[in-house]
Amino acid sequence: MSPEAGQSSTVREAVRSFLDDRSDAEETLEAVLEVDADRETWTFEDIPADSGTFGELVSRGIVEKADGEYQVADRDAVAAAISGGSVETGESTSFGEGFDFDVDVSVDLRAMAGLAGALAFLFVMRITAYGSVMREEHVISPGNDPYYFRYWMEELLARSSGPTDWGVIANMPEGVGDARPLSHATNWFVAELLGGGQAAASTVAAWLPVVATLALGVVLYKLATVLTDDPRVGIASVFVLATIPAHAVYTGIGFIDHQIHQYFWLGVMVLSLAWLAVDLRDRRVTEESDADALRAHLTSGWTWLAAVGLGIGVGFSVHAWGGSPLMFIPIAGYLGLRAAMDARADVSPMGANLPILLGLGIGAAISFLFHARWGWHEAYAAYTPIMVVGGTVVVALLGEVWRYFDAPESALVSLESIVAVAGLWLFRRLRPDEVAQVRDRADTLFFREGMTEAQSLFAAEYGFVFGPLTQTGVAFYLALVPLGWAMLVAYRRYEPGWLLVAVCSWYFTVLAGVQMRFTGQLSLFIAVLGGLGLVHVLSVVDLARTPRPFRGGSSDETRLLGSGGGAAKRPSASIDVPDDRGKLGYLIGIFVLFTGLGMLLVPSLVSQVTYSDAEYEAATAIDEHAENVDREYPENFVLSEWDTNRMFNYVVNGESNNYGYAYDNYDPFRSGSNPDERYEQFTGRVGYVVVTEVDGNVPSNTAQSKLLRDIGTSNDGGDALTHYQLLSIDEDRTIATFAVVPGATITGSAVANELVSVSTNITVDGTSFTYEREVMASESGEFAVIVPYAGKYEVDNQRVSVTERDVVNGTGIRIS
Repeated sequence: MSPEAGQSSTVREAVRSFLDDRSDAEETLEAVLEVDADRETWTFEDIPADSGTFGELVSRGIVEKADGEYQVADRDAVAAAISGGSVETGESTSFGEGFDFDVDVSVDLRAMAGLAGALAFLFVMRITAYGSVMREEHVISPGNDPYYFRYWMEELLARSSGPTDWGVIANMPEGVGDARPLSHATNWFVAELLGGGQAAASTVAAWLPVVATLALGVVLYKLATVLTDDPRVGIASVFVLATIPAHAVYTGIGFIDHQIHQYFWLGVMVLSLAWLAVDLRDRRVTEESDADALRAHLTSGWTWLAAVGLGIGVGFSVHAWGGSPLMFIPIAGYLGLRAAMDARADVSPMGANLPILLGLGIGAAISFLFHARWGWHEAYAAYTPIMVVGGTVVVALLGEVWRYFDAPESALVSLESIVAVAGLWLFRRLRPDEVAQVRDRADTLFFREGMTEAQSLFAAEYGFVFGPLTQTGVAFYLALVPLGWAMLVAYRRYEPGWLLVAVCSWYFTVLAGVQMRFTGQLSLFIAVLGGLGLVHVLSVVDLARTPRPFRGGSSDETRLLGSGGGAAKRPSASIDVPDDRGKLGYLIGIFVLFTGLGMLLVPSLVSQVTYSDAEYEAATAIDEHAENVDREYPENFVLSEWDTNRMFNYVVNGESNNYGYAYDNYDPFRSGSNPDERYEQFTGRVGYVVVTEVDGNVPSNTAQSKLLRDIGTSNDGGDALTHYQLLSIDEDRTIATFAVVPGATITGSAVANELVSVSTNITVDGTSFTYEREVMASESGEFAVIVPYAGKYEVDNQRVSVTERDVVNGTGIRIS
């Protein structure tokens, strides 16, 4: 019926009130709408509602009498109130005959408020390390690798003249442009937009990871709502993502690395594929035939916009990091299974995948152009999308054949597997150079030892099951049931969207089982499935409406509000907050129960990669000394453990490109018995040494013990060190820094063949000690002793002053 003026808003408000008061209101209204769509009028017996509920519908004006029976007062207003959108006007913007680009400008204010709250929570969970990162004038990024990206961001800034100086990123140095060029280019470009210079670089290093994560949160929200038609799941997904510790480590404040770019573009790819899948599925529900559904899908402007989004995501993902081809394996697997699903449902695999082919083609073109014109990435990675396009064409054609003959889809999947193996064999035969590149990259990714992230997510040392708890909180286990459900519905029905999620989830679970570094990618899918699981748990205890996907029945029965508009216009359930304080308390309590572990683990896990006050003070002490004595690189190079080496060198000299020297030389130095013997090797190459506490017993004759326990003195009964000047040491003696110096040489005359004692009192960071050396005078009565500290020395009964310049320059001082 056509509502009278003003009736739409009245009915809409009535429905809103009804939804707020009853947890089962949405299901009831959907059932009433379904009956009302089939009949002009109907009776109370025709709807699945008790007399009390029916009386409320009538008294609120949602249902009205008509010809002795009943009808919905305003179907559009009821549907809009449930969805949170506005009443449809039927107007659209068209681009040519038969090609529609319908734009729904309605906004669900409640959903947007919920999303804003979730993003604010995500922001808070990503700045838990704020105090450890933002220190005085320094931004101390967590971990080691971020300093590599900061180094090259600043190098590119120094070489460029502004954000339009594309020549800088078109001619990246070897080793930079062939692994993660897009990450470096994005960092540089954003820094240039902020004005360039050190201040802009520091701002980007600190805040780009957080901003990129918030952008990913928006993408994740949209992905979840596209899949579930429920903004509550989208909001819950963002909350779950915020509490996944493994994701927080790689995306927190200051952690500028390739992951922030990789995760975002992976999210864009998956969102585009999911939208295309769900749009066609929904149109099959509302259109009269599959052919009409496919035609409507292919004539929608949103379909081709999603294809363009897919292309951008694919093209940029290729160049975001060195192992980018790994991201396309689940996409290829999904497309193979999707062709079988299309053929089973009598949907043209070629037609259904035409937008995907366009998107992949755009991505392949972007990838190839960046490689061919700017030399970005290695050839094997740049050509990966082209191979995926070729594979998609093959499996779509095979799907068409299977659809024509109505053959079992299991045989099609088996044939696709054979085709994939044959394609890899052919690639190996025809492109041996690229195969060698793949092997080198695989060695870099999977066979590096000594790194925590290289361990398995299901490592035996964590009892197999506790690894996911420490890395994801409860999210991993919360997502298992929805993942099983997704696999089941994909097997039974035409649900290409859930097929995509299931394939990607299992793929990244396997990768995380090999190396937990891939838990970050897995987190995106855990968040969506965990969000769905969380809303379902709330519905089980009657604190929320059942999520749309879990309401039972076929996909046709769970899309009662579909109006033929596909995913672009498909209304979704809105959200409401219980008015009852008791229910609200239970709601918060259950939320904390399932996310609380993650909320506790995020700060804990992040703190493991941040730098302590003692480490920061050690770095600034070295920097201050280097500045005071005018040391420049490489004379101010800092030797430390490899996993902190980039940080120390970034603060002191800015040279944080690699840690190869520290990786090769630090452990032999620390375990050696005579640090002074290393001085000649260090000359002109190492200016400072950082020694940190290690687990277990340390032999007293090692450099580790002599430097950290004895701080270079003769406390162990041996000789004091002559080339190591203590600069800083913390109260607990967990870290000490030393300047490597030539030392001042004190010479003089004494009684022949007698010991000469040289000593001075030193205080560093509140630690006082006596530096003392004893040397034997020669037969002629001459002696010479090297000392690494400035100060007034007692030489038997005489005094001599040594300055810092004497120590740094290796000056000789004669006692007259």
